[in-house]
Amino acid sequence: APTPAFITTFQRVCGCCGPLRPRYKRLVDNIFPEDPKDGLSKSDMEKLTFYAVSAPEKLDRIGAYLAERLSRDVVRHRYGYVVIAMEALDQLLMACHSQSIKPFVESFLHMVAKLLESREPDLQVLGTNSFVKFANIEEDTPSYHRRYDFFVSQFSAMCHSTHEDPETRSRIRVAGIKGLQGVVRKTVNDELQAIIWEPQHMDKLIPSMLFNMQDSEDLDRAGHPSTPSGAGPEGEENPAALAESCFRELLGRAAYGNMNNAVRPILVHLDNHHLWDPNEFAVSCFKIIMYSIQAQHSHHVIQQVLNHLDTHNKNTPRVRAGIVQVLLETVAIAAKGSVGPTVLEVFNTLLKHLRMSVDFELAEPSRRNSSTSVSSSRVKESEERIVQNAIIQTIGFFGGNLPDYQRAEVMMFIMGKVPVFGTPCHTLDTVKIGHQGTKRIQAMLLSSLIMVTSGFKSKSMAAALPPLFLDPLFSISLMEDSELRQLVLEILHNILDRHDNRAKLRGIRIIPNVAALKIKREKISKQDVTFMKKHGQQLYRHIYLGCKEEDNVHKNFELLFTTLAILTIELANEEVVIDLIRLAVALQEMVLANEENMPMFIRCGIMALVAAYLNFLSQMIANPPFCQHVSKVIELRNMDAPHLLPEHIFRDKCPLPDSLDKDDRLLYFQTSDMAECLAGPGYNAERLSVPYVPQVTDEDRLSRRKSFVDTVSLQVDIISSASLCFITFETLKKAIDTTGLEEQEREKRRQVMEKFQKAPFEEIAAHCESKANMLHDRLAQIFELTIRPPPSPSGVVSISTGHTQHQSVPVYEMKFPDLCVY
Repeated sequence: APTPAFITTFQRVCGCCGPLRPRYKRLVDNIFPEDPKDGLSKSDMEKLTFYAVSAPEKLDRIGAYLAERLSRDVVRHRYGYVVIAMEALDQLLMACHSQSIKPFVESFLHMVAKLLESREPDLQVLGTNSFVKFANIEEDTPSYHRRYDFFVSQFSAMCHSTHEDPETRSRIRVAGIKGLQGVVRKTVNDELQAIIWEPQHMDKLIPSMLFNMQDSEDLDRAGHPSTPSGAGPEGEENPAALAESCFRELLGRAAYGNMNNAVRPILVHLDNHHLWDPNEFAVSCFKIIMYSIQAQHSHHVIQQVLNHLDTHNKNTPRVRAGIVQVLLETVAIAAKGSVGPTVLEVFNTLLKHLRMSVDFELAEPSRRNSSTSVSSSRVKESEERIVQNAIIQTIGFFGGNLPDYQRAEVMMFIMGKVPVFGTPCHTLDTVKIGHQGTKRIQAMLLSSLIMVTSGFKSKSMAAALPPLFLDPLFSISLMEDSELRQLVLEILHNILDRHDNRAKLRGIRIIPNVAALKIKREKISKQDVTFMKKHGQQLYRHIYLGCKEEDNVHKNFELLFTTLAILTIELANEEVVIDLIRLAVALQEMVLANEENMPMFIRCGIMALVAAYLNFLSQMIANPPFCQHVSKVIELRNMDAPHLLPEHIFRDKCPLPDSLDKDDRLLYFQTSDMAECLAGPGYNAERLSVPYVPQVTDEDRLSRRKSFVDTVSLQVDIISSASLCFITFETLKKAIDTTGLEEQEREKRRQVMEKFQKAPFEEIAAHCESKANMLHDRLAQIFELTIRPPPSPSGVVSISTGHTQHQSVPVYEMKFPDLCVY
């Protein structure tokens, strides 16, 4: 038997002799010409391909031999042969699709890795192009052991190339992006390669793409002309456009469980490169994300941005504002589709940061030291305002794009966050921020409510204005702050105006022809009639009290006029019309009486409001006598008292009178005249003679007004067809004494609760048993009286055990009178 040394020597000798070499080696050697400039020998390549297809078991040896030659040529810098070897590998890879291709692929990837490791840009680009061709091949069976960790790292490094030559640098970056795109295409559709979505790979893939996209943004910002999408200098591909395409493709392939791993590196990259201020790139980046991912995954992105905002809650105002603006763009796109269960979470987080921004702004003056200039502190405050405005805009835009049923929930949610004095507010502690901070938060939350309610259309007012929303809203309307009252009225306009008539009513004025406005309206529904019966007095009361606030300005009166007009259009039937006229007359009488010493501007403003509204109302109900009476009063005011009309009193530098002439009845609207105009079918004109007085409520305590006694009154609305009842001292005394009855009732309930909590069980059981027996006896008596057998015509009655019993006989035995027999 030959020894191992002999066999080795024999192999070496055979290796030197061409005819004794294996056929696959001879075929591989033949494809390499003597001069590499001649390129790949096509005829020999066809022979090698035919041999590989005919004998697929030789593929692994062919690949190993080619890899050996390529490695030797790379070391010897014979790059021409390297190019030929890679071309041959590419052709073999495209031609062979058998089970034996797996070992050949390993050799191929090994050769690609060799090229990528070299520092020659041409070889790196060559290896990348071969890998991209391989990535486009769909393999019949999955690979259980193949990993692409090296390629992800190498391609990512190429994406960050800093080569001195700009053209070469661009080529290397384009090659790196193409390589990453190839890795993505090769792995994302293979369930066995889900490892590509793990953080260690996403932390390389995502920043590499964003780096090239950001580099283009920086060039544009520096003033360099941008190249067309996909094209670069001298026809080369643009790295930024290619990176964006790859970025979109990657996100489009992201599954439900991979979204967090895909979004987190984006946020980290924006942090590391300080791209939140300015945030143009961050905004464009998240627009790409939202339009690339599947719609049902949008809430994942929103949640990630919200969490990122939480982590930056103590960062500079501009950074926080940048994140909020990105969130705005994100929710603007997500609101058009599915937003998942995060709707209220978005609002909760934003409201929390709104409160924090107010805290930072208010705490800034106290943190200032002597070295801090006033100008820098003002800059700090203005930056916090930027954050607050961005948050409000985001809240309003997101809420405004939600469907109506979700928008109603959001309205309730935000209203629950508005701090109202005297009511519990668990999320916004108003003690620490004081009155000024509370007012700021109230104004901002109401501003966001205006945006949320804009365009809100509800078929039923009861659904749009439930008590849990209406009560705190009206409590704020009693605040001694004209800005807050204006915001409340604008919110009411958004909800009440279901036919978009508000723009036609803008500006308080005497409208000469209401019909020319083409007001849109529908017949009031039964649900709305019920709503006005239940909450109408509450609406009138707040309009009444809002009119006499001393800090009212022109805008307040404009909004009050619009409120009355919209109420007339949307919710006024005959009964509501009478109530609104009574309200207008009460405002006029309040001004003339002037028991609260209101400023003259407020008194004249209320008079102008009453004139403008009654002019509008008289034309809306189309009552000619009523219109004539209103027009007559307005004409006289034009001549003798122009300060009582809106066109004059709200003009700049309008001269105010020293006093109002109460005796000139022709200048004022008379209840008796209006009652005569409305006499007849439809309107209960007798109710006009009952003066309107605001209801007794506890809202003044909640609104921190000057005095609770100032606005407490009794609502006396006694209507009689024959005559009016006179109010005596005894009547008022009984009305006031009802508070004592309420206290007695509360004490009685407290005693019952205390008895059931502290008394022995036997005593409670006996008490309940006695009550049950009493109830049983009463029911027995009732049943005995109501459910008894019909009396017998024969009048047979029997008495047993003390009870009278009526015994009936069969019908055929009854004796009927002759007149009853037919």
